[in-house]
Amino acid sequence: MIYSDKQCGVSSAQLAKLRDALATARDRASHQPWLKQAEIEALKSQIADIEAEIAEYSLLKSGQVSFSKTYALEDLPRVLVQARIAFGMSQTDLAEKLNMKPQQVQRYEATNYMGASLARLIEVSHALGVRTSGTFEGPKQAGGSVFAWGDADDIVWGQLPYKEMIKRKWFTVPRGGNPIDKVKEYFLQAAGPQLATAFHRKKMRSGNVPNEYALLAWQARVLERARNKIEEGALGAFTLDDQWLPDLVRLTKRKDGPKRARDLLAAKGIVLIVERHLPGSYLDGAAMLAIGEIPVVGLTLRYDRLDNFWFVLMHELGHVFRHLFDGLRFDFFDEESASDSDTIETEADKFALDTLIPGDLWDQCLSRFALSEEAVKIDAETIGIDPSIIAGRIRKECANYTILSDLVGQGHVRSQLEETGDDLD
Repeated sequence: MIYSDKQCGVSSAQLAKLRDALATARDRASHQPWLKQAEIEALKSQIADIEAEIAEYSLLKSGQVSFSKTYALEDLPRVLVQARIAFGMSQTDLAEKLNMKPQQVQRYEATNYMGASLARLIEVSHALGVRTSGTFEGPKQAGGSVFAWGDADDIVWGQLPYKEMIKRKWFTVPRGGNPIDKVKEYFLQAAGPQLATAFHRKKMRSGNVPNEYALLAWQARVLERARNKIEEGALGAFTLDDQWLPDLVRLTKRKDGPKRARDLLAAKGIVLIVERHLPGSYLDGAAMLAIGEIPVVGLTLRYDRLDNFWFVLMHELGHVFRHLFDGLRFDFFDEESASDSDTIETEADKFALDTLIPGDLWDQCLSRFALSEEAVKIDAETIGIDPSIIAGRIRKECANYTILSDLVGQGHVRSQLEETGDDLD
């Protein structure tokens, strides 16, 4: 991780050198193609690592994202004492484990560890099996958060919403079984330990402070279902080419457009999963990569409306084509109503808006001023899209969600995309 502007500058210089080396390696003739390719892949991997670190540092430095964890850091001294007692350890026992005098542990606890260094606090935490977490909020009112775990061992399994997961029948707990053991088992089977690592940063665009464990559990479920789809073998090969998106936009005019959209995405190598959000996640959609570099779009359909469906879908496809494969190693989560977006989210918004209605055509829409159903329908027919898309955009730009309500396609999505009884309300 990058900790300062100086380190960022050093990393940027190193990145430039690696990019030059990559260009040289690609141009260099070789009698051993496999060795040349191995060198190229190694350089690409190093470049991706540094790009991800620089991107994360830049987002944090901008004040547009924040980290969120589960309990206040100032509670750590009390937690350490409780953990020692729960372990059945005396102050002398802890001192022996840390190779220090018992009087030192006594002083630490008597002063709430005020005299302890950070290195000592970490050492004590490790000795007691305490996983610490705190909350960081930037100086600005951030429109999103970044969540990251060092590895799966950093997860506090009991904080996953296992009761709701059991209720939804994601897994079962036998009589007398430990639900926390079962939720850990489910997570590792559904998502794999790689999901909770620095290679899977979770970038959340939200106007609310989300529960990171709800996001993590929801993502595990989406990836589990995506893997099942992939294993069925009905998925085309994905290429980073969005020239077919006009075909997707034309589907907006079909009554069964959402269903046909899912089929078209599958043919193009993208898995679309609908899974209702978990409490505390404030989630509308997400974009991520399954094992094998297969793009997955997850939707919650919190709002069962055509205008919301098409915009959120296109926003996530914006992440797929602009961000998932650029080395950032972010999984993208979005609350559609969030404002004050950072550069990445602004790019995805623009991608969605321009794909659904190109800017020059939007400028010609008289319905933006007339605000009548008839004008919306005329513009929609001219452009070749469903009226819900124009109506939804007008409502959002006017910040008036009481107008054109009959055109947004309320109740027309879930019935098409619901696969099992427990996927949606």
